[in-house]
Amino acid sequence: MSLRKQARQLVVQMLYQVDLNPDISAGEVRRMIEEHGRNQTVRTFAWKLFTGVMEYKKQLDDEIVRVAENWSLERMAVTDRNILRLGAYELLHTETPSSVVLDEAIELAREFGSAQSSQFVNGILDKLIPGKAQIPDKAQPDSDQKTDRKLDNPWAT
Repeated sequence: MSLRKQARQLVVQMLYQVDLNPDISAGEVRRMIEEHGRNQTVRTFAWKLFTGVMEYKKQLDDEIVRVAENWSLERMAVTDRNILRLGAYELLHTETPSSVVLDEAIELAREFGSAQSSQFVNGILDKLIPGKAQIPDKAQPDSDQKTDRKLDNPWAT
């Protein structure tokens, strides 16, 4: 299994933790990533993805809901919702090729979700591929007034 795949699995688990326990601190998540990441490369990439998702969470959720016809975030399974957040973040805010993002998200959905999760995740993320839909204000984090990421985002280091 690739190191990036291991990191993505860890990120989905951490996003799941935060979704169910919103009071969990950034330090606690960081410690869990350090504890469960198999090596420094996995831990570093996982933390980068995790903090990115948390920084842009509102925008990601808005985009997911926009393309998920007849679905609210609350109706989505917790695992599916967090796989979608990770996939949306990678599609919209990283240089990872969209085909890689979709393949990885579908595999995560097969591993962590229900029998229908992979199709559900694929359908939604496919609509978020840049060029297929216009994403407003892609470059701006949720807090658009501040510039110091450490102050803006308690998840950033």
